[in-house]
Amino acid sequence: MLWTRMELPCWCLLLLSCLQSLSAHNDFFTSIGQMTDLLYTEKDLVTSLKDYIRAEENKLARVKRWADKLDSLTATATQDPEGFLGHPVNAFKLMKRLNTEWGDLESLVLSDTTDGFISNLTIQRQYFPTEEDQTGAAKALLRLQDTYMLDANTISTGDLPGVKHKSQMTVEDCYELGKIAYSDADYYHTELWMAQALKQLDEGEESTIDKVTVLDYLSYAIYQQGEIERALDYTLRLLELEPEHQRAKGNVKYFEFQLEKQKKAAEEKAQEQEERGKRDTTEKKKKKKSKNTFSLIPERKKYEMLCRGEGLRMTPRRQSRLFCRYFDNNRHPRFVLAPVKQQDEWDRPYIVRYLDIISDAEIEKIKQLAKPRLRRATVHDPQTGKLTTAQYRVSKSAWLTGYEDPVIERINERIEDITGLEMDTAEELQVANYGVGGQYEPHFDFGRKDEPDAFKELGTGNRIATWLFYMSDVTAGGATVFPDVGAAVWPKKGTAVFWYNLFASGEGDYSTRHAACPVLVGNKWVSNKWIHERGQEWRRPCGLNETE
Repeated sequence: MLWTRMELPCWCLLLLSCLQSLSAHNDFFTSIGQMTDLLYTEKDLVTSLKDYIRAEENKLARVKRWADKLDSLTATATQDPEGFLGHPVNAFKLMKRLNTEWGDLESLVLSDTTDGFISNLTIQRQYFPTEEDQTGAAKALLRLQDTYMLDANTISTGDLPGVKHKSQMTVEDCYELGKIAYSDADYYHTELWMAQALKQLDEGEESTIDKVTVLDYLSYAIYQQGEIERALDYTLRLLELEPEHQRAKGNVKYFEFQLEKQKKAAEEKAQEQEERGKRDTTEKKKKKKSKNTFSLIPERKKYEMLCRGEGLRMTPRRQSRLFCRYFDNNRHPRFVLAPVKQQDEWDRPYIVRYLDIISDAEIEKIKQLAKPRLRRATVHDPQTGKLTTAQYRVSKSAWLTGYEDPVIERINERIEDITGLEMDTAEELQVANYGVGGQYEPHFDFGRKDEPDAFKELGTGNRIATWLFYMSDVTAGGATVFPDVGAAVWPKKGTAVFWYNLFASGEGDYSTRHAACPVLVGNKWVSNKWIHERGQEWRRPCGLNETE
């Protein structure tokens, strides 16, 4: 098997070339764009595995031919041993076989054809996703399940809106999700996914996971949520399958004791109420029902509702005041002959969208420049003033400067010409790619009064405005939502949205608190420009009113 050893250096060079872009990265789950590299890594592994299989098959074929030949020879020879060896050639060949050829066969059988495959696997393993990636991807599925109100069976069967490559989850997949939730003491999701695993086992799906193991987790998760009677039912079902399960036997006694205790407490309470008689009815006061208005809903719920397209607060009357137009920014020379398409998205805060504002070629160039540099996106820690990663921001980002490529410089100029704002003091173009369930929960782009040092190191003042390019369509999810005002803006490739974070007075506009909804299906690429106060003194004069 000399070919395997000789080709190994070529494999090494090929793999090192393919994986060079992965060497500096981790947190694969936070960027779909970088996860695509893993598909090619896996494809290389499969090719190497097939080469190993062919080598093993060739070796076994040679051994089999040798065995078949000797089987026929020894069958004939043992019928008349003396007569057979009476022929001098047969005697010589027997000596030769036992002295030389069986030794060659031994060397063939002992030859190791795994070297090439194992070496390739070892090289690639150092670039594999980590336990953190697997856990992050699992938690992303749970997040999508909650945000978009999906049941476990819908996700397991792959019935998601607009999917091209439908993929079903196995019992092992469901069990793994349940275990990850269990390790976080998230018993709600533990129950959902262990129940789904049990359902698929009951439907006859073959699995290395048995029902006893699933029922053990399921009953405990239900007990932790206070449903002792249901927990007892599942534990009794477990004992039907494995009567000597010690923990289940102990749990049955405990659950029965707790149910009896609850029953007695309920009886005592009922008796006490009966003794009080009708006294309670005279003491009861009617509570006024408050209107369940959108403003009273917790922010998290508003955020999730808007991500689903619910709770939008745009009335027909307000909608009638929103327009689309050709915009030339006061007859700017660049737009006199080719004005841009501008569309009102929201009135308060005023959000506008520009259509066909960035070309496909420009988008591809930006992605090409950004992809090798993508790193886990960070947020400003208000306590330390430093950048840090956060669970509520799941994406990877890269920063591109104008001098790196004419395309970036041209885009910066375009933003300046449209907005009329100075770009010299703006932050560099930030490119972001969202991962599995990628999101950025509600946040402000500008620094609040309790964060006086938020952008101190830049020396350019607060973030006066935000410009956001959508560089991909998203099949499902991925909206930009403003929970405080009930607004939602959906991604559309080639468009950009713009809004002011600060009033003309310099005070922060708190209605601009916004979020990037989790991507349910698809791949979301955006790029944004944060524009700062310095340099805008004559371009956006200060207002006399605080909220002007």
